Amino acid sequence: MSKIHPVENKCEGVAGNGSYRRPDPCPTKLTVWKRSSMSFQGTDGFTVFDEHGRLVFRMDNYSRKGCRSAGGGLVLMDGAGNGLMSLRPQILSMQCQWNAYRGEDECKEGQNFKLFSMRRASSFLHRRKEEAEVFVEGSRIPAFTVEGSFGSRNCTIRRCGRQELVAKITRKRASPTVLLGTDVFNLVVQDSCDSDLVMAFVVIMDRICSKSFAPALCS
Repeated sequence: MSKIHPVENKCEGVAGNGSYRRPDPCPTKLTVWKRSSMSFQGTDGFTVFDEHGRLVFRMDNYSRKGCRSAGGGLVLMDGAGNGLMSLRPQILSMQCQWNAYRGEDECKEGQNFKLFSMRRASSFLHRRKEEAEVFVEGSRIPAFTVEGSFGSRNCTIRRCGRQELVAKITRKRASPTVLLGTDVFNLVVQDSCDSDLVMAFVVIMDRICSKSFAPALCS
């Protein structure tokens, strides 16, 4: 079976003591594997590998400390299984809004600091190139936008204002002539943005773009 993780990142070098260093700036190249409950009984989710094939993120969609039962919440974890963020759908959201909180132990809204909110872009604003918007610190102006088609694995994440590119999602090839399915794709994160933040965007995008419209509970 062909390797699905990226080749070694050529931006890396070796310091004088023999340890690896990452020159600045240098994008982080990840391979995201969308797992299906059809092949993993009882769960679906994500596993994410770095350019060396090491597991760096995972998300399992099954009950974890009551988060799923409390409104369909999800937990983004690092490769060792430590909770990084709790992701919860906003009840009665017409734009399928999700809220992100730090850690995994507190999933109840209002009892933990909200990192950001993410929702589908409003069709009333005719933003056809934008699929989703991210809001931070209670601002009504988006901090990030997702442009393109997430379902086709061809989209970009940009920081608003300067329209700075922070991440890009593309289809993955096993070889120059073999294009893999949409369950395995490339995620390249620029040095200007944290990879765990971008991966949280990806998890939420999977929910708000692949589900039919369900304003009562988007999960």
